[in-house]
Amino acid sequence: MAATPARHTEQAEKEAHSFLQQAGAYARHYGSMPLPADLNWWWTIGAMLVAVLVLMLLSGLTLTLAYTPDASLAFGSVEAIERRMPSGWLLRAMHMTGASFFMAALYVHLLRGLYYRTYLPPRRGVWLSGCGLLVLVMVTAFAGYVLPWGQMSYWGADVAAKAVGAVPFVGQGLEQVFLGGESPGTPTLHRMLTLHFLLAFVIIGLVLVHVAVVHAKGSSSPSVQPETRRKYLPFYPYFTTRDILAVLIMALGFVAVMCFWPGLITEPANYRPANPLHTPADIEPEWYFLPFYGMLQVVPSKFWGLLVSGGAVAVLFAVPWLDKGRRTANGGWARLADAGALLACVGAAVTAAAAGVHHAQGGWLVAGQAACLIYYLYFLVFLPLRTRFEGMGA
Repeated sequence: MAATPARHTEQAEKEAHSFLQQAGAYARHYGSMPLPADLNWWWTIGAMLVAVLVLMLLSGLTLTLAYTPDASLAFGSVEAIERRMPSGWLLRAMHMTGASFFMAALYVHLLRGLYYRTYLPPRRGVWLSGCGLLVLVMVTAFAGYVLPWGQMSYWGADVAAKAVGAVPFVGQGLEQVFLGGESPGTPTLHRMLTLHFLLAFVIIGLVLVHVAVVHAKGSSSPSVQPETRRKYLPFYPYFTTRDILAVLIMALGFVAVMCFWPGLITEPANYRPANPLHTPADIEPEWYFLPFYGMLQVVPSKFWGLLVSGGAVAVLFAVPWLDKGRRTANGGWARLADAGALLACVGAAVTAAAAGVHHAQGGWLVAGQAACLIYYLYFLVFLPLRTRFEGMGA
């Protein structure tokens, strides 16, 4: 009987040793993964996203320990975190800044994929898993935006609930499920906290899937040469060095924004407690939701506005089938058409965001509607007709 604890200890040591061996073997295998030698700095965005995601998870888990999801206590608990919790102000500042940096890097990552057409076979799975990540991150970010229970948090939840309630037949039921009552309150906070917490771990799982698919299908490349003719280098040390440098440069910008320009990513009205009896003059979401908020506003019908706004994200999943071309060495007008069309799409998203800031009034209504049209033309007209530009000379 006395030998039993010793056997258990020995077995645990063997299991730990086996785990460390497997982890080391995986690290060596991943480090030796061959990548195209011509990868440029746009391919460092993934490392930035992973770094910010780790920071968000660690800071978010710590903040959850002191947060109270109650309509009468939530705002006070956030204030207590910032004023009484050791380094609480720093944790919350990192979490808020991280949300903006993560969304910015995610949008740049998406634009890189559109420009270099990394969604073409055999990497459709990489693109689709990335689009799934975008949707999950947006839902998680919105849920987190509601949790501080400031003025913008409360009225943002109210606007989102009314938009969901505009869905025919099932809208009222969905609004009840979303809010947990007739208006935003404690049940809403419980739902948002649960969603925010659980989706964070779902995102981790999907990130691992995304990386695994990239590993299986191979990394994309700015080159249009056949894969058999490309030069390859191992991931370590050639690309890890550049990734680390890119993360350090991003960290400098992160600290600068967090410490010197926090107004770029925060809304002053959200530092006032939620007041259901006082509607803010300007209800605006975070900057990364503004294009979709603008699309929601420029359409007179709530339901069609929701459809146009949601469709702006949903159409991304169809990109691999909308663009049926192949990656070729295009020059002249073809390359100019690619860059010009994508620039017009980005400009349309920015214009829609500006229309949302100005509440789609006067000329901004027309500008916002034109922006929606241009945005959808890129995906539904330009990409399907893009094959006509292939092979065009200078």
